[in-house]
Amino acid sequence: MKIVDEKEFAAANVFGKGADNVAYAQYFIGQSFLKPLTQAGDPIAISNVTFEPGCRNNWHIHHASKGGGQILICTAGEGWYQEEGKDAVSLAPGMVITIPANVKHWHGAKKDSWFSHLAFEAPGEELSNEWCEPVDNAQYDALEEGNE
Repeated sequence: MKIVDEKEFAAANVFGKGADNVAYAQYFIGQSFLKPLTQAGDPIAISNVTFEPGCRNNWHIHHASKGGGQILICTAGEGWYQEEGKDAVSLAPGMVITIPANVKHWHGAKKDSWFSHLAFEAPGEELSNEWCEPVDNAQYDALEEGNE
């Protein structure tokens, strides 16, 4: 369900919005928020990531020589996920996206909805993240227009 009103979204966002995502702001178009749910040293890193309407991250790759990748569990609002060379997937609460290591992708909110997902960083070997180019406005707007 799309949620434009921030107060309504806050009630639906069961893990909470978190703090401004300052450390990664350069890799996002729009404002995002981050709320870590596990501690450093835990076996799996899990964070709740919240995107304001229209916010999305840049294309990026979770590299690993073995294992790795990312799992997204959508929890509130509506968003998008897209792998390079594939059609975008409309995201809604309850959906699970499994992103293999070494796959270029992006994710974020629809332009008329707040959006949150839990992000699980899968354990692996030789893990690193590569941030790539932004999802440009023309590409993003065409997605929205074609899938309303």
